[in-house]
Amino acid sequence: MRAVIQRVTQASCTVEGSITGAIGSGLLVLLGIEDDDTQEDLEWLAGKIVNMRIFGDENGLMNKALADIDGDILLISQFTLFAATKKGNRPGFTRAARPDKAIPLYEEMMRKLSALLQKPVQAGIFGADMKISLLNDGPVTILMDTRNKE
Repeated sequence: MRAVIQRVTQASCTVEGSITGAIGSGLLVLLGIEDDDTQEDLEWLAGKIVNMRIFGDENGLMNKALADIDGDILLISQFTLFAATKKGNRPGFTRAARPDKAIPLYEEMMRKLSALLQKPVQAGIFGADMKISLLNDGPVTILMDTRNKE
């Protein structure tokens, strides 16, 4: 799994003119899933996302996690995080998991993040043409890949 994690002051997802998810302060998480991903990858990444200390404390240092600021998560499926770009000018997406594998893992990630945060996670719609609006705070943007967890 790959995730682009952005600290935001606000973010929203719109599909066909309707907002499917919106948050104030928290994290916008773009999540890419590949065929080799496992439940172990999901558990590791969810724990990292929720516990990552990237919010400012009273001294302006990044020492607080989501729970410390009562922050929220907007989770967006993003198969393009597995774009292969070495050859030619058209990216290939063969490493991205097909929907029959990706959708259950995406839905499980929503459940896991919600359980860890102890509140609902906002989300887009898997496979939809989504319009994402965000105000990146900092800016703080972090890339994570479960292949680099050890």
